[in-house]
Amino acid sequence: MQHDSPLPEHLQPTAAIDSDHPAVMAFAREHAQGHDERERAVALNLAVRDGFRYDPYRIDLSLPGMRASGVLEKGYGWCVPKAVLLAAAARAAGIPARLGFADVRNHLSTERMRRTMQTDTFYWHGYTELWLDGAWRKATPAFNIELCERFGLLPLEFDGVHDSLYHAFDKSGHRHMEYLNQRGSFSDLPLAELRADFERLYPNWTQMQSADFEHEVRQETRK
Repeated sequence: MQHDSPLPEHLQPTAAIDSDHPAVMAFAREHAQGHDERERAVALNLAVRDGFRYDPYRIDLSLPGMRASGVLEKGYGWCVPKAVLLAAAARAAGIPARLGFADVRNHLSTERMRRTMQTDTFYWHGYTELWLDGAWRKATPAFNIELCERFGLLPLEFDGVHDSLYHAFDKSGHRHMEYLNQRGSFSDLPLAELRADFERLYPNWTQMQSADFEHEVRQETRK
């Protein structure tokens, strides 16, 4: 449900957004640096974006696999758990945060992903919404800088003032991402709903879990 202003739960921990976990609290203390909440939010987004590899092959839809503290432990994640980590770190730093979701058409993927998914639509793409200077600002910490450079993408910058959403085109002017449907904002991770849709829409996704996403990206983008 959408709300114009933050609610108490936007600062509270949940089972997935475990902002009270010692590792999450330590991460927030280390990276939420700045003179005000905007600067601290920008620093947190950058730390999540580039500190954890984007890997859409190793998707674990269990609660432990989606928790913020789980991303810290593993060192990688896909768009949803990375958004969960940013929300948890922000809450730990005293910045109200919630999750946002959209269905997108992704023109960037590996051959294995296209073959396995049998669609270029990514349902339940996740991002984070942070309450800064009286408004919700969207941040998308999914693609780490190395992946952007490899694929020729414009990195997603977040300044705490403007929404940071996927670019429509890459550096060469080719189609990159289209937003098809906005699912809205959530105080907690809607894991049961997300899991049910993934099982229905992507029944073969588990076939990718033994593959190496970074290796395939290097192979397919090698000049």
